[in-house]
This record gives sequence, C-alpha cells and structure tokens, in this order.
Amino acid sequence: MTKKEVVRLVSEKTGLSQQEAKEVVQTTFDSIIEVLVKTGRLELRNFGVFAVKRRAARNARNPRTGVEVWVDEHETVAFKPGKMMVAQVQTERKKRAAKATKKAAKAPKAAKTAKKAR
Repeated sequence: MTKKEVVRLVSEKTGLSQQEAKEVVQTTFDSIIEVLVKTGRLELRNFGVFAVKRRAARNARNPRTGVEVWVDEHETVAFKPGKMMVAQVQTERKKRAAKATKKAAKAPKAAKTAKKAR
C-alpha cells in the first residue's frame, strides 16, 4: 500500500477531501519523525513502538557481488508491533487463508464437472 492509497482511505473514512487527508497523513508522518529525532522513541498504545536503535560497526557482504564492505556504526529506526495489532493481523490472515483453501478445494471439482458435461 502506498501513501497515496492511505490518503484515499483516510479521505473516504473521514469525509475529508483528498487534499485535506494528504495534509493530515503527511503531518502525522512528519510528527513521528520529529519525535524520533528528539526522543528516540514513540509509543502508540495498541499499535506499536518506534525506536531508534544503534547498530555497531561491522564487516558486511554485498549480496550481489559477494565483496566484503565495511559498514560504519549508525542509527536506524525499528518498529515493534503492539499485541493488539499482531493478534488482529494474525486473525484476519488466518480467515483469508481458510477462505482461499476452501476456494481452491472447490475449484478442481468445478473443472471436473465441466469436463464431464462435454
């Protein structure tokens, strides 16, 4: 999903124009970045935690060429989803997988029936 699609969803769900929704979404993203720069951590209850993590310097390997390269110490942003998010995503994904399995199981029967009709 892209930012443009998120803007469209926010616009549809809130009744805002797409331009207004775009401003809201961009302001939210900018605020998240601002908090991470200032404090290094942002906790959104029932959603998850964004945190700045320090990565140690190390030797790494370029996966395309196989050549070893030196990577300096740096900071990166990590996201840890909240329990409610994980539970909801798992539940919804299992439902979709079950539907897909049922649909796949029915498909061969329909194909066999079509062959018999010929």
